[in-house]
Amino acid sequence: MVPADFAANARRALLDARTDAGHWVGELSASALSTATALFTLWRHQLATGTTHRGPIDAGLAWLAATQNADGGFGDTVKSVSNVSTTALCWAAFASDESGRHAAAEARAGDWLTRHAGSLDAKPLADVIVKIYGKDRTFSVPILTMLAVAGKLGPDGWRWIPQLPFELAACPFWVFQWVRLPVVSYALPALIAIGTVRHHHRPTRFLPWRWLRNIVAARTLRKLRDIQPTTGGYLEATPLTSFVGMALIDAGLATHEVVTEGVGFLEASQRPDGSWPIDTNLSTWATTLSVNALPPDALTPAERAKVRDWLLDQQYRETHPYTNAAPGGWAWTPLPGGVPDADDTAGALLALHRLGDIDDRVIAAATLGCQWLIDLQNRDYGIPTFCRGWTGLPFDRSSNDLTAHAQLAWEAWRTLLPKSMGTEP
Repeated sequence: MVPADFAANARRALLDARTDAGHWVGELSASALSTATALFTLWRHQLATGTTHRGPIDAGLAWLAATQNADGGFGDTVKSVSNVSTTALCWAAFASDESGRHAAAEARAGDWLTRHAGSLDAKPLADVIVKIYGKDRTFSVPILTMLAVAGKLGPDGWRWIPQLPFELAACPFWVFQWVRLPVVSYALPALIAIGTVRHHHRPTRFLPWRWLRNIVAARTLRKLRDIQPTTGGYLEATPLTSFVGMALIDAGLATHEVVTEGVGFLEASQRPDGSWPIDTNLSTWATTLSVNALPPDALTPAERAKVRDWLLDQQYRETHPYTNAAPGGWAWTPLPGGVPDADDTAGALLALHRLGDIDDRVIAAATLGCQWLIDLQNRDYGIPTFCRGWTGLPFDRSSNDLTAHAQLAWEAWRTLLPKSMGTEP
């Protein structure tokens, strides 16, 4: 049994963490991966356009050097064990150290990679990175792209990078449900940008395919711009936005709107200590977790109404331009880069139910949200993260935890929804 004083203190701390608007925000850990990719993109933009980013770059490099693990590698957070992917990205990022101030940190990262990847030569290093992720190229190809741009894969580094089929982005969205893409659903911007730069440097020898890619390149870039949020950050995420930016810059598109807006996002999201987080804001997720954790009497009627109104305002009421998701879902953040997903939608539905005072407006939102989850269900009856039937890769397959969360939401609303609506697939 949890001691009463412990539970009361935890409840008090949670309530004190609310914003003045009555909901919760939270903060993600600083990330070596995000910091490396962001400062590197700013450096490449500086070289290509003459725009000065030296302050943010130097602050990011100093943070990386100061938080490097004792073994010379880098992990996902400052308290994480070193791994090949993050260490490789940080090693590449030190190429931006024009002063040589962090040469020792770069050498230590290279030594760690040599011990764990076997060599810093292009082929063995690329082989190790590809092996980590298998068929899913969502992470391996962007990492290899940054290594190639940094010159870490040798003079012909692009030969080690698989070509992503960016031309498929010119197809109608429903095509993605039937084509087994080598990237997961949220990585569409990387598919376009990295596919573009790989084609720019090493186009296929098969002329019909090369011509097709040349023809559709402008169209896929327009799509990349169309799905870019007004903040400039894809998914409000530093790494994804950085990979897109560095790829387009190296493809000779440093002045493209996508790059300009993305660079603005990166500059705005750097923290005072010089680091970048993976994502900028998890308000919706933090709020639904908090509401669902608190006992019913923890909030006053006025406080419950305030949170309820805020959650209702976060529900998507139009088809999402990024994933083509139907209206009815919730994302993890209220910022424009959010994308409706199964976990946040289930969490919001449970929070709305727990807040009580269920009126017609709440019933309408819950009906739409429950139907959204039902329509997301895969043919195996499980629930994926973003898109139904997108691909066979692990991230987009049906997941036990997402399916269980959706089931809890359906059960909570089963007796309150219109009888004409099925709450089971």
